[in-house]
Amino acid sequence: MAALCDRSVTRADGILAVVTQYTTLGAVDLGSNSFHLAVGRVVDDQIYPLDSLKETVRLGAGIGPDRTLDPETEERALAALKRFSERIAGMPRETVRVVGTNALRVAKNAGAFLRRAESTLGFPIEVIPGREEARLIYLGVVHSLPMASHNRLVVDIGGGSTEFIIGHKLSAKAMESLYMGCVSFSERFFADGKIEKKAMKQAELAAREQVQGLAARYEKLGWREAVGSSGTARSIAEILQKNGQADTGITDAGLDWLREQLLAAGDFRKLALQGLREERVPVVTGGVAIMKGIFDEMGLHRMTVAEGALRDGVLWDLLGRVHHRDIREVTVEQFGKRYHVDQAQSHRVGMLARALARDLEAAGFEWAPMAEFLDWAVKLHEIGISIAQGAYHKHSAYILANADMPGFSRQEQGWLSNLVLAQRGKLPKMRAAFEDDPRLAAMALCLRLAVIFHRSRRTLALPRRLHLERKAKGFRLEISHEWLEKHTLVQVALEHEREEWDSVGLGFEVLET
Repeated sequence: MAALCDRSVTRADGILAVVTQYTTLGAVDLGSNSFHLAVGRVVDDQIYPLDSLKETVRLGAGIGPDRTLDPETEERALAALKRFSERIAGMPRETVRVVGTNALRVAKNAGAFLRRAESTLGFPIEVIPGREEARLIYLGVVHSLPMASHNRLVVDIGGGSTEFIIGHKLSAKAMESLYMGCVSFSERFFADGKIEKKAMKQAELAAREQVQGLAARYEKLGWREAVGSSGTARSIAEILQKNGQADTGITDAGLDWLREQLLAAGDFRKLALQGLREERVPVVTGGVAIMKGIFDEMGLHRMTVAEGALRDGVLWDLLGRVHHRDIREVTVEQFGKRYHVDQAQSHRVGMLARALARDLEAAGFEWAPMAEFLDWAVKLHEIGISIAQGAYHKHSAYILANADMPGFSRQEQGWLSNLVLAQRGKLPKMRAAFEDDPRLAAMALCLRLAVIFHRSRRTLALPRRLHLERKAKGFRLEISHEWLEKHTLVQVALEHEREEWDSVGLGFEVLET
């Protein structure tokens, strides 16, 4: 069970509040090659490792030409998650974050697998975009290294994707994720286990071709130190060290030597290199080819290797969330500035939307853990106006669904996008989303009503009696009859709301008092 403690803090408004702080956090990384579990102890805003587990699942290798995950790999993955679940059972939901990477981004049947996986593990799983993966990797790496005043290039060769980050101190300045990994390249170029010179050259050129698109941009930013993270980089460094080819890290000369050793063996089943672990044998060739391509295309001569990786970054990001320093808040603020949000209108809509949400909460409606999404939706619901005023809610939803939003998983972006899309217009488009999660419908109603009441975009004296409650098959809004008679535009809009909510099987009643 995760330990926790409460402490009193004084908010900016002078009110004394009690904040829960957790002393144990867990992170699970469902990689395309391996699954990792990390548990850390929090002491004075620092994380100290408590426990870790690793399972070589090779999720990426289980995705066939039709881009579906095969049953055998699914069962292997579920067995690993079952073992993980025994370690984190009993930990509060908010203290564990589980992320899926490239294999779960590309598998067509990922949704069905994720439902089984969440049931097995006991915690929700977020499939994160490539650039969010890059951000978290950098966070993990930079916390495992001494602080430096210069830019660092971080390269993480995973099972299905490779992330490139240039960062300065704790901030990532450029992030990119390319669809190449040790599992996918080993399957593509060395599928039969044969290691031939022609195939090696093709693999290296394929890697260089992908890296070429970002090399010039990254060179302009510049870096003084190249750092590798995760299994491929650590495996190569260990082989070079054990065989006397490098004191630490990876060198271009050492990489050339390892390449020749692989070609001399001719088959990965014949590899007998000191430092090469058994679980790495089937994927090492693909990883070396990618690393060689990166060294050649980016002009690298040496790369240090960090202990920190994605799972560590997830822990540090989670620490920010539970200690109320959520990167998602920063992202929302930045989007508001980027798209020139009308802050006064956002404040007006937000005050009413949150008041209506509190009405439902007081009546027992359960928002957690998605309550903050209403606040974020309010702050971002009009960003689409920067594109066009007409159907701005559709533009807003599109941006939120497709933009790079640091801190947000794909599912979270989809949830936020749906909430913003539902703020106005016809509701039948939202039927499936509402059926999947009733909380979305309730939050959408709060936002829609707030937008309706504040359509004039000026300060409005709201009725003294304005109360929203949940009924058996829908919602009821109690409102002053006298006030409504004086605001006919609102009155007409509320009448139309009845029709819209009926169209998705949820009643909406206006009770004039």
